[in-house]
Amino acid sequence: MSSTEGSTTRAEAVPRKRTLRRYLVAGVLVWLPILATIWVVDFMLHLMDRTLLLLPPAYRPEALLGFSIPGAGLVLALVLLLLTGLLVTNLIGRRLVVWGEELLNRIPVVRSVYGGVKSFAESVFSQSNSFRKVVMVEYPREGAWSIGFLTAEDVPEISQKTGETHVAVYISSALNATAGWLIVVPRRMVRELDMSVDAALKMIITCGVVVPPHPAVKSQLAKPAA
Repeated sequence: MSSTEGSTTRAEAVPRKRTLRRYLVAGVLVWLPILATIWVVDFMLHLMDRTLLLLPPAYRPEALLGFSIPGAGLVLALVLLLLTGLLVTNLIGRRLVVWGEELLNRIPVVRSVYGGVKSFAESVFSQSNSFRKVVMVEYPREGAWSIGFLTAEDVPEISQKTGETHVAVYISSALNATAGWLIVVPRRMVRELDMSVDAALKMIITCGVVVPPHPAVKSQLAKPAA
């Protein structure tokens, strides 16, 4: 084989490798989100099925039907949530909740965990603006910007001691948005972004691979071609 033919063969092999790599990446981009979604849904269903342990063994699906029903725990969990909500919205239920919280607040370690989780849940599920503003702040050093969520417009004690309004910003860690850290910085150091919470979480979880376009770019893309 001449050198010219060898060079031609190698030149043809390079595009072929690139094509195979492109096909492989395209396949991964299709299957990875599907498999991840299936894994998360399966995990949640198995977690919900643990609520079936609250039922007596004779009333569980395995005993009544002879086989298990995946997701049956989700139905039971929804029923329990509805019944609990119905209970705590009346006078007797509220009194029971207050009595239970007073009991938990007397236990040293439990009161810290319970109080923190309760405050977090109230902030997330309430109608306030907590976790609804996406901001960026120079952290952990000057010149390095981190994306976070404004959780408090003012921290009175710190603002009073420093003589300047300070805000609380929650910064999520990449890959796991439920883990992160809280920083309190002057209001002037925080810049609000025209980015939705969902878009910000998607960017954080993907380590910046998925970057939402600027609203101005979105509007230009949405315009029909002349």
